[in-house]
Amino acid sequence: MLVFSALVAGSFSLGGQVADELAPTALNAVRFGIAALIMGAVVFARGGVPRAALGAPWRYLVLGGIFAFYFVLMFEGLKTAPPVSAAAVFTLTPVMSAFFGWLLLRQVVSPRIAAALAIGAAGAAWVIFRADLSALMAFEVGRGEAIYFVGCIGHALYTPLVRVLNRGEPVLVFSFLTLVACAGVITIWGMGEIAAADWAGLRPMVWIAIAYTAVFASAATVFLIQFASLRLPSSKVMAYTYLTPSWVILWEIALGQPVPAGLVLVGVALTITALLMLLKD
Repeated sequence: MLVFSALVAGSFSLGGQVADELAPTALNAVRFGIAALIMGAVVFARGGVPRAALGAPWRYLVLGGIFAFYFVLMFEGLKTAPPVSAAAVFTLTPVMSAFFGWLLLRQVVSPRIAAALAIGAAGAAWVIFRADLSALMAFEVGRGEAIYFVGCIGHALYTPLVRVLNRGEPVLVFSFLTLVACAGVITIWGMGEIAAADWAGLRPMVWIAIAYTAVFASAATVFLIQFASLRLPSSKVMAYTYLTPSWVILWEIALGQPVPAGLVLVGVALTITALLMLLKD
């Protein structure tokens, strides 16, 4: 999950640079198609998909559909939301994931975990409102942040659903079939935008973003989060998302973007505090 948070952060920074140049459905259809091919090659090199894993294929459609919903709204939100602010919205998923974990798996949240989630949510809000108390009091949330928040509800539901719907399939096989379903859903959803895209006219940075998100922010992260979801409580799995704003700041600096204001970094510090509290046994 530590690796997961670092890889996910890159998709915010790279996605923010290309979100206006290609429709979210078109971009995500290509990335998940590539990710499914990569994961499929690994699965078939290790013996292929067991017949038992193909039972109840609706499970992969549900998980893939939720993933498609999340990622399309993420790139739609990044058209107007700054990457660090969007990453802060992402850190609200542990609170929602803990709720869905209780609803679906009856995973109980202890007072310490509840306090950590509250601290993390406060830090996220501080970053989302850009350390502006007047904006916080007026609840002035940007359109991009609002769109992405709706997508994050889906991501929070996805984590406990992995444990509910997995019937003992190997993580690689389960991840592969989820990616295939996700690619299929997005392709059908955005068929018109895919056909209308000027693929030949895209600048190299767009293809770099597609390649990165396909390999590292799709194939790798789907495997990592499913591996972790089968071994850790939902709230602890999603706790690592609190590191995402910090990683995004490093990505932004590496890509030549300005460092956020010092007061915004207070919110980032709160999210790291929440992570440390959540990881304590």
